Amino acid sequence: MNQNEQTLSLKLFVVLSRAHKAVSEHVKHDIQRYGLNPTEFGVLDLLYHKGAQPIQQIGDKILLTSGSMTYVVDKLEEKGYIVRQRCEKDRRITYAVITDEGKALMDHIFPQHAQKMLEIFQSLSTDEKEMAIHLLKKIGLSLAPF
Repeated sequence: MNQNEQTLSLKLFVVLSRAHKAVSEHVKHDIQRYGLNPTEFGVLDLLYHKGAQPIQQIGDKILLTSGSMTYVVDKLEEKGYIVRQRCEKDRRITYAVITDEGKALMDHIFPQHAQKMLEIFQSLSTDEKEMAIHLLKKIGLSLAPF
């Protein structure tokens, strides 16, 4: 690897990190308006769009540890947005199920969230968004998990 390639890689890391931080801060601020944190929103979003999910698998899908997952599920259950439901076929499995109240909340806030995402990425054309998705996936897929 030559010096220029190394310098470019380091610069890419810094730019990517700063962009991630800026986007994350905007998303966090947006989601907090609804009395949720980004993790709670992520769980509700998953259940809203994909239906009931085994609690043990939700953490993998939204990148949470099992300890954090239990805490988030407890909080969402306290707020009345989800319920736990035992699997009838395998009692070791517990599903998180979005409630009618959780659905009503997501019916209300998800369109606003989608609009916020449109605003956040408005500086990119459709082609640039597609290219960014392609390139970021390429980076992610090229790295073996730890």
